[in-house]
Amino acid sequence: MDSSVDRRDFIKMAASAGLGLSLQGPASLWRDRSSRAEMKVGIIGLDTSHSIAFTKALNDPNVAPDLAGFPVVAAYPKGSLRIESSYSRIPKYTEQVKEMGVEIVDSIDELLDKVDAVLLETNDGNRHLEQAIPVFMSGKPVFIDKPIAGSLSDAIAIFEASERYNVPTFCSSSLRYMENAQGIRNGELIGKVTGADTYSPALLEKTHPDLFWYGIHGVETLFTVMGTGCESVVRKHTADTDVVVGTWEDGRIGTFRGRRSGQHSYGGTAFGEEGEAQVGPYRGYRPLLVKIVEFFRTGVPPVGKEEILEIYTFMEAADESKRRGGEEVRLDEVFRNAGG
Repeated sequence: MDSSVDRRDFIKMAASAGLGLSLQGPASLWRDRSSRAEMKVGIIGLDTSHSIAFTKALNDPNVAPDLAGFPVVAAYPKGSLRIESSYSRIPKYTEQVKEMGVEIVDSIDELLDKVDAVLLETNDGNRHLEQAIPVFMSGKPVFIDKPIAGSLSDAIAIFEASERYNVPTFCSSSLRYMENAQGIRNGELIGKVTGADTYSPALLEKTHPDLFWYGIHGVETLFTVMGTGCESVVRKHTADTDVVVGTWEDGRIGTFRGRRSGQHSYGGTAFGEEGEAQVGPYRGYRPLLVKIVEFFRTGVPPVGKEEILEIYTFMEAADESKRRGGEEVRLDEVFRNAGG
């Protein structure tokens, strides 16, 4: 999308393309599809290993019952255009999904004619808004892989479009469903969470804000166990490490450590009124995929808009703290400046 086009103007331009702004139409289309025994799934973006992993699981001849009935039938390969490490994978991944019975199509519109639900897997978050708009206009539920966008303003715009067309969406890192993460969140393991320290790789990509590219994993882990309500952040940055300290409105403190050297791993420690618990270990994509299938079946996102936007506000505020030399930055200030 041309960066000179305001994000809200972009949504209005898309809306005028022919499907109108009826809130009832797309939603009723989705409800009709969701009642079927099988929903055909399409993929946008064959530039990430997630596309291969999800297709293998959903198209397995011996697919597990909790994933059954959602075969991937078509894919539009063109995801990232500017990130060499991503777009260079497209030819190989295209051949791999073809071997799993997936039809390769030449456009998103062609994809939408063949499917009932969409996995938006393009690795470059900067393309997600423009690629999500036609999906919303078609009335089909879409899971948007992390990062939801390449900026907080685009993330806000994606949810504006989702609400405009009354079509459900959500975004999540697979780390949200690590072992113990949900049990800690729900108060089942250590009672009320009083604080947490999480960590993940935080490799950088020049086309994205620092933490959006890989730090998102550890930041989402932090919010999974802490919940929403972060008011401000302070960030310390070096070549190999980022440490972001968040202060929640009730006085709790949560920290994220992003690493760019040493062995890459994911996890953390949560502290509660009844003890401490490790968050993890990480055991792969399957728990997230189960949630995606449930979402396609029910239309109910397992992660709310407010939490997703707070995660991305936290990361953008961390960038602002870095720019200000480690000063404390309030999330409400950053959210307002992004158009929220």
